[in-house]
Amino acid sequence: MRFSNVICMFSSVVVLIAIIVEVSDTTNAAPAEKPVGGAAKQVDLGRGVTLELVFIPSGEFKMGSTPAERAWATGIEGGATPGTSRESFEGEQPLKMRVKNGFWMGRTEVSVGQFRRFVEESGYVSDAEKPGGRTQCFDPEWTITAKAPPHPWKSMEGKSWRDPNFGFPLRDSYPVVCVSWNDGRAFCKWLTKKEREGGRLPEGLEYRLPAEAEWAYACRGGRESTIYWWGNDLKDGEGRLNISAVDFLPGRNKIWPLANVPWSDGFAFVSPVDHYGEKGRNGFGLADMCGGVWEIVLDHFDPKGGHEDVYFVDANLRPVCRGGNYFDVPGNARCAVRLGLGSPSYSDSRDGFRICLGVPRG
Repeated sequence: MRFSNVICMFSSVVVLIAIIVEVSDTTNAAPAEKPVGGAAKQVDLGRGVTLELVFIPSGEFKMGSTPAERAWATGIEGGATPGTSRESFEGEQPLKMRVKNGFWMGRTEVSVGQFRRFVEESGYVSDAEKPGGRTQCFDPEWTITAKAPPHPWKSMEGKSWRDPNFGFPLRDSYPVVCVSWNDGRAFCKWLTKKEREGGRLPEGLEYRLPAEAEWAYACRGGRESTIYWWGNDLKDGEGRLNISAVDFLPGRNKIWPLANVPWSDGFAFVSPVDHYGEKGRNGFGLADMCGGVWEIVLDHFDPKGGHEDVYFVDANLRPVCRGGNYFDVPGNARCAVRLGLGSPSYSDSRDGFRICLGVPRG
């Protein structure tokens, strides 16, 4: 009898140790490491609205660009304005970095329909909609002349994600724009709470904006360092991204007066998320990682370059945005491109965000 009790006690200890090890693996080693790269899952936001996530395994990549890449970006084909400081934000040379934990990332940017669902359920008011709020929108009175400003956007009141002043009806399938860093974080907190209360959120994980290193690694789709996620040749980008292209502006007979890709992408402004299908997805299965809309990430802006660990500052907060947008020339929509926004409440009709599910990052 005593021997049986000892065996039972020993078995109980083994089971308890196994449970402790499993919890430790879940909270410290990121349970997101267990899925296979490219695995996908749907998150139900309610009322028929879903959001798809793709698993990104841990790995290494190079953040930044070479002098040769930056020279191409500011050359004839790249079309970026030479002599500015923005290319210097990418660092002097690509730096090898490691993303230590796997994570789940939105297949696409958060869409208008998904953001609308968040607002309907939470009652959230975006920064642009608050009293005194403003957002950068396209100026329909802008005239294309030799002296026209290169960026025909102006700060407007009364505009927001509900009406970004595109001049055509807003679709739920468009990426949400005119949202700020604050707005993106609020969406993620809402989704974390919703999924945790529903018992669907794995222990030790939260929904949040991606860290800059996570975004940069995910953008390359498994490649160590190339100009675009598909490689270094711009012409191979046809049918893959929404960018400044040979498309007429609404109600006009002229295209954007800057360097354009020599094909039509089908849209003068923004395209629906994942519009280009499999051809528009990178090696990790993520859509619209270059062009489309700028994607706001968790980190704050360091003009010297990105960081492997999440980078925060105590004053003059300027969130990082990555990836370029539908108005950008080819040289400004590369994997390495990064800019700093004006403030955590700044919003723009060229800016959106993509979420990730991973270990907390602050």
